[in-house]
Amino acid sequence: MKRALFSLLFLFTIGMAFSQETAKLSLERIFTNNEFRSESPTQLRWFDGGDSYTTLEPSGEYPDHFDLVANEPGKGSTVLINAADLVPDGAETPLLIENYHWSADKSKVLIYTNSVKVWRLNTKGDYWVFDMKSKALKKLGGNAEPSTLMFAKFSPDGTKVGYVRKHNIYVENLADQKITTITTDGTDKIINGTFDWVYEEEFGCRDGFRWSPDGTKIAYWRIDATYIKNFLMMNTTDSVYSFTVPVQYPKAGEKPSEAKIGVVDATGGLTTWMKFPGDASNSYLPRMIWAPDSKSLLAQHLNRQQNLNRVTSCDVSSGETKIIYEDKETAWLDVVNDFQFLNNGKSFTWVTQKSGWKSANIITGDKEVQVSPKGLDMLSISLLNEDADVLYYIASPDNPTQRYLYQVSLNGKGNAKRITPADQSGWHSYQVAPNGKYALHRYSQAGNPFVEELVSLPDHKILQTFVTNNELRAKVEALDRTEVEFFEVKASDGVTLDCFMMKPTDFDPNKKYPVLFYVYGEPAGQTVVDRWTGSNYLWHTMLTQQGYIVMSIENRGTPGPKGREWRKSVYGQIGVQSSKDQSEGALAIIEKFDFVDEERIGIWGWSGGGAMTLNMMFRYPEIYKTGMSVAPVTNQLLYDNIYQERYSGVPQLMPESYEKGSAINYAQNLKGNLMLVHGTGDDNVHYQHTEQLVNKLIEHNKIFSMMSYPNRTHSIREGVNTSRHLREILTRYLNDNLPAGGKSWKIGE
Repeated sequence: MKRALFSLLFLFTIGMAFSQETAKLSLERIFTNNEFRSESPTQLRWFDGGDSYTTLEPSGEYPDHFDLVANEPGKGSTVLINAADLVPDGAETPLLIENYHWSADKSKVLIYTNSVKVWRLNTKGDYWVFDMKSKALKKLGGNAEPSTLMFAKFSPDGTKVGYVRKHNIYVENLADQKITTITTDGTDKIINGTFDWVYEEEFGCRDGFRWSPDGTKIAYWRIDATYIKNFLMMNTTDSVYSFTVPVQYPKAGEKPSEAKIGVVDATGGLTTWMKFPGDASNSYLPRMIWAPDSKSLLAQHLNRQQNLNRVTSCDVSSGETKIIYEDKETAWLDVVNDFQFLNNGKSFTWVTQKSGWKSANIITGDKEVQVSPKGLDMLSISLLNEDADVLYYIASPDNPTQRYLYQVSLNGKGNAKRITPADQSGWHSYQVAPNGKYALHRYSQAGNPFVEELVSLPDHKILQTFVTNNELRAKVEALDRTEVEFFEVKASDGVTLDCFMMKPTDFDPNKKYPVLFYVYGEPAGQTVVDRWTGSNYLWHTMLTQQGYIVMSIENRGTPGPKGREWRKSVYGQIGVQSSKDQSEGALAIIEKFDFVDEERIGIWGWSGGGAMTLNMMFRYPEIYKTGMSVAPVTNQLLYDNIYQERYSGVPQLMPESYEKGSAINYAQNLKGNLMLVHGTGDDNVHYQHTEQLVNKLIEHNKIFSMMSYPNRTHSIREGVNTSRHLREILTRYLNDNLPAGGKSWKIGE
């Protein structure tokens, strides 16, 4: 009897210990063990206009490799290519498919593998073509070195593949693998078919050539970076003697690289250059599309200030150009990604904010029709289908923290209909089939990992679930945690600021708790979002288990669906208006919640959020007691020209914007605890930013802490244990300088 009771007690004790272990978070669990790893998203390609699709499915024969499978909704699936079909001659294992694309007639598939990183993404690699009929597998590029081909794509008839290698463009005939050189002048400074660092980083430009619809020509960008200065990063760890790592990087105030668009026959020959008006070193060419008849191009031509976008029609035979539409702004214009021809080339789509709201428009000659609803923001186009007379778009008119799919007629007269079910809150994205019948739907909520499924449209019926993340969800739900609460406060002028709050897991409303604000605040992104944010959410949850309240405030200037005035009121005062909103939001929170300890207010952020952290510590030192700034922009003059001039103006024309907006100019006001963290190999926000701030803090005899990560980039994740170590630094600094836990505040307690 005693033995049985002892056994039960032992099992109960073990169970309790196990339960506590699964409920409590640690840095090791989050960043070392990969315990909370999410499932991979589905790589889906639409077939037959969208009536079917292909996916990659795990191979039963070769672990960690894939079969390529065709799927027809409601009718099952068929393996089109076994992993065994993709074993090259002389190899023992198949190619590891990183990406794939079908030829137009579906007779061949282009496989991307063995990739390497170029700045942010893995855009160099090897390409192979698999022939569905002959089962032949051929590597492209001839005797090219491994992992050197970029952006390979089939010609419209599927007989050739074009690609970029070492800043030149090539076309390879698939019948005999004969390679035709299309451009020959590519160097480190002359860039054909792709882009320099800043075009990639700030315009999202990577793939720099396009086949004409009839397959006879290639249009391509040529970037002349001859006069762009190199920023020299220093590598002191990878060899006995240090060496420099040059990056073509135009700082704010420096002229852009010169961009040209040319058209050349796919068989080679002379290039016809499009004759854009004005100074090429004071403008940008961020987007270009072919007309359906292959006789002309449509390009977006931005001025240096990025407040005038001239849509320009280009005759590809003569190079003559004509401006057919202009969009103007007193602040800045965003590049239009939802840019396509309609009506057999007689019309094109445009996204503008000229009405005060972001809208989808159709331009036909001098006629402009707004298709999306008036007085509301249309955030992005998911599908525009002329045959079905429908526009699917993403919006969230009632809640800036969320995203949903809507549908409206193309005539601009009907009422918009929400397609995402009313009982599904959160953040939704859709990869809609060309015919509009189906969509790959992904959604998540704050604290709830994403689900990915196939749905029919417009009824949104679930046909197949690809990703459940059930294992991850179970681990997250087992944690000792509180719900993410969304609420609002007002700035002094009455503008509403969205916020989120994560309370301590042992929260007692009769006690006061320290608050750590998580901040970004720049026009590039939001923090107050109802979606799964991965390791950030988990780390913040760990801090709530220690006794911290974690909050975030969305200031003006961030890209939420709150109208043009909200987004662009920060023009020329980046760091000024945004930090004012943050401070007023923090004071409103202190006033609103008795459980907030105004003597223990901290803040942290990365990149733009690192800059905001500094602005709050320097401009409002009476509010913020501890700040942790990771990879911050300290001086706006040191950042790149496309981004900073877009929001702060050209320095030569608006010097006061840079003077007032740069945190470094207020370093003398530091009173609280400050931790600076930066990677010395950061090609985006150079380590120079932190070094210049360090000098300024020393000048004013300000004491601070600092951690440098050798040769790490802007993400500070390269190398063994780096991510864990970084969060260890931040966690310990927070624990030491902003003590956790609730304190009694009522008189007599």
